[in-house]
Amino acid sequence: MERIGKLYFRYGTMGSAKTALLLTQAYNFEERGMAYICFKPVVDTRENRSVIRSRIGIERACHWIYPDTDMFSSITHLFEKVEVRPLWILVDEAQFLSEAQVDQLSRVVDDYGCNVVCYGLRTDFRTHLFEGSRRLFEIADSIEEVKSTCTCGRKTIVNARIDAHGQIITEGEQVQIGGNDKYTAVCRKCWTNRRIESSSRSMLPFEFDDADIRD
Repeated sequence: MERIGKLYFRYGTMGSAKTALLLTQAYNFEERGMAYICFKPVVDTRENRSVIRSRIGIERACHWIYPDTDMFSSITHLFEKVEVRPLWILVDEAQFLSEAQVDQLSRVVDDYGCNVVCYGLRTDFRTHLFEGSRRLFEIADSIEEVKSTCTCGRKTIVNARIDAHGQIITEGEQVQIGGNDKYTAVCRKCWTNRRIESSSRSMLPFEFDDADIRD
């Protein structure tokens, strides 16, 4: 019986635990004895080893994706080396893929019946779609948003770039690798106003004094 795979795109802003979800899925596959392969574009240079690492500290080994990597040929070559063909391929930072590489992954899905799950950002710090993300929105079988919350309480939409003083900036190259020192996820209103708002007092931890305590 022919296997039918799917191309998934799970997107969210920075800090929405996309990578943690990928690594959790990898762990679940390991627990069940299921073969899988992890990939990540080499443009993300925060790691000097070929690993996918979450902010919470967990990691898994991965294969680098270079700008000229042919994903179909690369995966075909990997399949030829193993006895059991993996049913799942997990791709981190998928926004950095080229349009051609997304198309090549879709061919892996269709020709081999594998499931390819791509995790990544939807837009850059100027709210423009990344090339890889745009193509995934166009051809993915399943699209799912990984939601997170802005400091003001609204849903995050924008991966805002910030300067050394924490102020939102909108000029510069599309790709600038960084973490919390350079980016913060905000809602559209905070980004439009160029100001990161605080949540209401009711969203903060409660503070008690003696008058608040009753028998």
